[in-house]
Amino acid sequence: MLHRSVWPYIASIAALLLLWQLAAGWVDSRALPTPMAVLAVLEREVTSGALPYHLAVTLARVAASFFLALLIGSAIGIVMGRSVLIDRLGDSWLIVFLNLPALVTIVLCYVWFGLTEAAAILAVTINKIPNVVVTVREGARAISRDLLEMAQVFQLGRVRTLRHVVLPSLGPFIIAAARSGLAIVWKIVLVVELLGRSSGVGFQINLFFQLFDVAGILAYTIAFVAVIQLLELGVLQPLERRANRWRR
Repeated sequence: MLHRSVWPYIASIAALLLLWQLAAGWVDSRALPTPMAVLAVLEREVTSGALPYHLAVTLARVAASFFLALLIGSAIGIVMGRSVLIDRLGDSWLIVFLNLPALVTIVLCYVWFGLTEAAAILAVTINKIPNVVVTVREGARAISRDLLEMAQVFQLGRVRTLRHVVLPSLGPFIIAAARSGLAIVWKIVLVVELLGRSSGVGFQINLFFQLFDVAGILAYTIAFVAVIQLLELGVLQPLERRANRWRR
């Protein structure tokens, strides 16, 4: 028996599919295939093994870039949030990287380091780090002074204070950065693959674009978005609820 809260999602998807079918029937063009045509391509790509392979490659790049950006960005954000001097020195750099177009970073990484896997992951990581820094920095600024003073009184030391006071307080901010970051990272990964990789969902979408195969483009897009949505609902949202549990 499905939970009551699931039905609105099912109804929403059903309405979207119905509108899609009606629009495709009205247009009657290859530029807008029907849901069944896209499903047929999706089944073909899964059966051949092409979609699982390219999907796995893209997810590996997303995971590597995501965790690197989250780790480095969180460390920088904590330091900037707790040190006024470092915050002032690094704020202008942060603004520059926040406004640097992702396309520029990708092209420069490919030019400087070649069309390699490391260059691709580096480009995505650089694009995501500033967003993590901004979110975590605000969390570091909002840490209760009373908790920090209590940790100082009990002489917990820097490591134990970081573990038992700072990180639990930053939990909701880090999870928020992760949720927003996942949406950004996978989009940038697709652009990276489109411009300079020979595998992945972005590469396949570029291939279908050259063939003007809209059904193929939609099939890979839907498959990848579905996986990301499952990660959001099954991993990130439960982690966010757990991170906020201590505030109740």
